[in-house]
Amino acid sequence: MVLGICCMSLLLVSLDTTVLNVALPSMRREFDASVAGMQWTIDAYTLVLASLLMLAGSTGDRVGRRKVFGTGLVVFTAGSLLCSLAPSLGALVAFRVVQAVGGSMLNPVAMSIITNTFTEPRERARAIGVWGGVVGISMGAGPVIGGLLVDTVGWRSIFWLNLPVGLLALVLTLRYVPESRAPHARRPDPVGQLLVIALLGSLTYGIIEAPHAPAWATWLCGAVAVGSLTGLVRYERRRTEPLIDPRFFASAPFSGAVVIAVCAFAALGGFLFLNTLFLQEARGLSPLDAGLYMLPMAALTFLFAPLSGRLVGTRGPRLPLLVAGAAMAASAVLLAWPGLVTPDGSDVPLFAAYVLFGAGFGLVNAPITNTAVSGMPRAQAGVAAAVASTSRQTGGTLGVAVIGSVLAGGLAGGADFGAASRPAWWVIAACGAVVLAVGALTTGRWAMSTANRAHGAGR
Repeated sequence: MVLGICCMSLLLVSLDTTVLNVALPSMRREFDASVAGMQWTIDAYTLVLASLLMLAGSTGDRVGRRKVFGTGLVVFTAGSLLCSLAPSLGALVAFRVVQAVGGSMLNPVAMSIITNTFTEPRERARAIGVWGGVVGISMGAGPVIGGLLVDTVGWRSIFWLNLPVGLLALVLTLRYVPESRAPHARRPDPVGQLLVIALLGSLTYGIIEAPHAPAWATWLCGAVAVGSLTGLVRYERRRTEPLIDPRFFASAPFSGAVVIAVCAFAALGGFLFLNTLFLQEARGLSPLDAGLYMLPMAALTFLFAPLSGRLVGTRGPRLPLLVAGAAMAASAVLLAWPGLVTPDGSDVPLFAAYVLFGAGFGLVNAPITNTAVSGMPRAQAGVAAAVASTSRQTGGTLGVAVIGSVLAGGLAGGADFGAASRPAWWVIAACGAVVLAVGALTTGRWAMSTANRAHGAGR
C-alpha cells in the first residue's frame, strides 16, 4: 500500500509532463507563442523542481516525511487547478511554478519513504523497479489521454487529471503512510539553496533565450552559472551539514549516477519535445494520433523498468546501463539519419526508434536511483533521493532548453523541420553515448572501492 501511494505521486509529476507535451501545439496556437514560450511552459516546472528537490528531501527527513508529502499533494493539486484557468502564457508559466513547488515535495520524500520501508537491498531494488515502471505508465497513458482530452475538450482539461489523483493520494497518505524522520536530519542551508537556484536558473535562461537574446545577456547568464557553481562547491565544503555533502561525489558510482541521470533525462526531455512537434506540425497528426504513435515507446519503458529493477537486484547496475545507453543512442541515430524519417516517409524506422528509446529509458531509471540511495547512509535517504531526482529534473530542463534552442536556430535560418531538427537528434545520440560510457566506467571494481571509501567518510 505504501509503495502504491508513493507511485501515485510519481504518476502525478511524470504524467503532468507527458500530457503537456502533446498539448504544446494547441497552446502555441491559442497564445500565439514562440518555440521559446513552449520551452518555458515545460522548463519553468522542471527548473523549480530541480531547484527545490534537495531542500524538500532534507526537510522531510527533519520535520516528517508524511507531513511534507501531504503538503506537496495539496500544493500540486491547487497548482493544477490554477493552470487549467490560466488566461495567458505568462499566467500559465507562473502557475506551473506553483505546481512545481508542490511536486518538489513529492518524489524525493516518496523515495525516502520507500527506502525506509524496503530495507533489504534486493527488495528495495525491485520496489524501485516498480517505481520506475510508473514512468512507463505515464509515457503511455499521458500522450493518449492528453491527446484525447485536447481533441475533445481542449488543452485546459489536461490539468484536471491531477485533481482526483491528487485528492485520492492525499486521503490514502493520511490513512496508511506512517510518519518517519531521520535520527539526525541536516539543518537548513539557505545559502546553498539560493546558489542552486542561481546556478540552474541562469543556465536554463541563457540556453533558452540564446537564439534571440543579445550576446552580452547570454554571456552574463554563463558567468552567473559559473560563479554560482564555484561558490556552491566552496561554501558547501566548509559547512558541517551541507545541503549536499561534496564528499559523496568521491564515490564513482554516485557521481556516475548523477551524470547518467542528467544525460538520460536530457535525452528524454528533448525526445518528447521534438517528437510532439514533428508528429503534429511536420506530419500533421492530431494530438490523439500523435499520442498513439508514441505508444510503442511507452510500452517498452513500462515492460523494461521492472526488469531493470530485478537485474539491478540480482546482477548489479552494469548490464542495464550498458544496454540502455546503446539503445538510446541507436534510437536517436535512426531519427537523425538523412532521409530515413521524413514527414511523408515510412513509419517503420520511426517505430523502430521509439521501441529502442523506450527499452533504453526503461532500463536506465532503476540503476540511477538504486546507486544514488545505496551510496549514502539510510538516515540521509531523503537527501540521496533528492540528489537523484534533482539530476533527473536538471537533465529534463537542460534537454528541453538545448534541443529547443537548436531547433529554433535551425528554423530561424529558413530550414524545414527535418533539417532543423537533425542536429538536435545528434545531441540526443550523444547523451545516449555518455550513458553507455559512464555506465561502463563507474560500475567496475575500482568504482566500488571509491564508493566504500566515500560511504565510510560520510557516516
